Amino acid sequence: MPAPIFLPLVDPTAAALIPALALLGPVLVPAALLDAVRPSIPKTGSYIVDVSASDADVVDILNAGAAAVVVSSQQFLSVAGIPRERLIAKLQASELANAAAAAEVAGAIYIVGGTEKDTAKSLGVKADVYVELASPSPATLVESIKAARPTTLVIPTALLTTGASSATHVSIADAFLAPVVSDRPDGLFPTIVASSGHSSRPLGMVYSSVESVSEAIKTQKGVYQSRKHGLWRKGETSGSVQDLVSIELDCDTDSFVFNVVQHGTGFCHLGTPTCFGNWNGLARLEDTLKSRLADAPEGSYTKRIFTDEKLLRAKIMEEAEELCDAQTKEEIAFEAADLLYFSLARAVSKGVSLKDIELALDAKALKVTRRKGDAKPKWEEKVADKPAAAPAPVAAAPAEEGPIRMRTTTLKEVPKEEYRSLLLRPVLNSLAMIDKVKPIVERVRKEGDAGLKAMTKQFDRADLSSNVQLPPFATPTEAELPKDVKAAIDQAYANVKAFHAAQVDAAPLRVETMPGVVCSRFARPIQRVGIYVPGGTAILPSTAIMLGVPAQVAGCKEIVLATPPRPDGSISPEVLYVAQLTGVTCILKAGGAQAVAAFAYGTDTVPKVDKIFGPGNQWVTAAKMLVQNDTDALVSIDMPAGPSEVLVIADATANPVFVAADLLSQAEHGVDSQVVLVGISLTAEHLAAIEAEVDRQALALPRVAIARVAISKSLIVLVDTLEEGLDFSNDYAPEHLIMHLADAPGAVAQVENAGSVFVGAFSPESCGDYASGTNHTLPTNGYARQFSGVNTLSFQKHITSQEVTADGLRVLGPVVVTLAEREGLEAHANAVRVRLAELAK
Repeated sequence: MPAPIFLPLVDPTAAALIPALALLGPVLVPAALLDAVRPSIPKTGSYIVDVSASDADVVDILNAGAAAVVVSSQQFLSVAGIPRERLIAKLQASELANAAAAAEVAGAIYIVGGTEKDTAKSLGVKADVYVELASPSPATLVESIKAARPTTLVIPTALLTTGASSATHVSIADAFLAPVVSDRPDGLFPTIVASSGHSSRPLGMVYSSVESVSEAIKTQKGVYQSRKHGLWRKGETSGSVQDLVSIELDCDTDSFVFNVVQHGTGFCHLGTPTCFGNWNGLARLEDTLKSRLADAPEGSYTKRIFTDEKLLRAKIMEEAEELCDAQTKEEIAFEAADLLYFSLARAVSKGVSLKDIELALDAKALKVTRRKGDAKPKWEEKVADKPAAAPAPVAAAPAEEGPIRMRTTTLKEVPKEEYRSLLLRPVLNSLAMIDKVKPIVERVRKEGDAGLKAMTKQFDRADLSSNVQLPPFATPTEAELPKDVKAAIDQAYANVKAFHAAQVDAAPLRVETMPGVVCSRFARPIQRVGIYVPGGTAILPSTAIMLGVPAQVAGCKEIVLATPPRPDGSISPEVLYVAQLTGVTCILKAGGAQAVAAFAYGTDTVPKVDKIFGPGNQWVTAAKMLVQNDTDALVSIDMPAGPSEVLVIADATANPVFVAADLLSQAEHGVDSQVVLVGISLTAEHLAAIEAEVDRQALALPRVAIARVAISKSLIVLVDTLEEGLDFSNDYAPEHLIMHLADAPGAVAQVENAGSVFVGAFSPESCGDYASGTNHTLPTNGYARQFSGVNTLSFQKHITSQEVTADGLRVLGPVVVTLAEREGLEAHANAVRVRLAELAK
């Protein structure tokens, strides 16, 4: 939003001025006056709302069409997630030291009680600056506007008038024209006249003067300055008048654009719509359709288009489908033109103009919260049922795309300064994602169950009476859960439970650090945990097992399992069965950031949790990172997350078929999956065999397109020795480390950083993902240097205690007193001294 020449601050008496003021840019409306003033405001995006002294809902105000909102520094946290350019930070003159911090949050700074000398440069900010003068004077206001540029002055409407300037009021035109200068000898201003919302082609080029601009603002009509005849009120004699929509200044403040609605025969004296000929593009089509609507012969196809609703509806759907099926540039252009023709015919038949469509687009652009954007179920089903015109994205890649290969580098040839680049993962813009999830999280926080239900309907397409399902959970039937699947889940559950139960602390740790001083540590379960299981249409019982089992064996009293519901509101029977096995106390039927928010803050029906576990997409990950840093939430998370990754380390004994399969087991997760092969003294033939197997096996996968992209970004690192290979692996710190080595068990002792290790040729990563017993929720993106994978201790916290006897304090006390005094903490020292004094009696 470009900074206006001045910003009018609306008061309760200003309704009559608003149409004239809105021609020149936005008006500033206090939140308390918005409902009263908004009917006078001509369009969305032409007003700013000051909410700094209210508790108005900022998102609702912006979604309703405000260009921006003015907020106080105390409101910065409550507007997290709102685009910076839609916020103006209001500061008192005494708060200017905070301007730089405010500019990080908002796109403009609004200073109350400032001076004309307060500029972006003087404040050291990259933001527009608005200044409300402490005591504005009508006598000097025009000069103040000139002196302040590029700062914008906030001017109370009580000082403005549509008439001539006086001792008590300033003409709106004089205020607007204050910084405008002409470089012409006659003092006129070149003015482009444009048709508002109708065409990108200008109507013509004319001239304006101070007098004509003043008249145009006062009458809200197209008024210009003829170089021969003086003041020119367009259409005064011909009837082709213009309604003035807005006046814009160019960047040098020496020329104008008048946006108008042209009436009558057109702008040009030759009878054409513009001085540059007829309309083109959509504007020409709109005029043609309007003409045909008025006089198309009965029975003609054009007349049928306008009168036969069923025919027009069918043509729009037909052309939309043909556009979706088009492939070449020429086909797409042709079919898009047909769709635009029939769509605009529909609009014209209902009295909707291009201007109306433009206003609707502007209104959509101003919204800061939007629906997810998925197609309605009936259209998703239609696309699913219809054979694709082009090959499906995951079909086998055509031969001309070449073999699926990884990049290869020899470690000893890599310069030292480039070594770290081999360890890098793709840059994850977590801050941008956090900004996107903030409105979702905030809605659940404010609206609770109502917001959660609304977003479940919006994002998960499930209209639920309640998002919560409580035990006892119904046992799935054999038709829902076949015996072999149930048996596999039972075995995986037993293995994971056996391994995680063994991790429980058997007894408290107790150490006598010196005679009479005993220190202890004991474990206690985290009382309330939230486990997130991605899903909806997918079936992920393995994640439910990996998170539910350690929560169960740790002794957590409340286990809340969140998973997206299916469209009918149900949960997959596999996940429901695992919830039964693991003692889940509540199922939250919700996915995405909204489920994380419900975990973090709780609702009337969803229990608030103390720690959140589980994988998810970037929305889930960003929401977890957001809530863990909110002190109001008081919630922690398991670990940072990123794309799945594997590092396979292989020597001359490795089976190329196994190695290739292990690489692809991660590559199929997504195009951002990270796959690394560290080859130890591999011959050229052995390496070629592995690469050939990667290509052969990938082409046989249903997700070959995903694997092709992931593999193309992946890396083969060739080293000479096992030590070099393990050193690289430890620096890389992979989520999964798979060892295809002659002595894989012996190499485990050298592993320093990894999420989970798969030892030997017959230990594929898939076993750990599903049923061996270890947990598959592991650190990615190099975080294996600092984090463990999820385990039983993740669901517990450890409390320490100390017990000091009288004899122990006699020895320990003087030590404590000395250290406390050294630190200047006399109360700490005194707590020991009084006891020592008592013992000395």
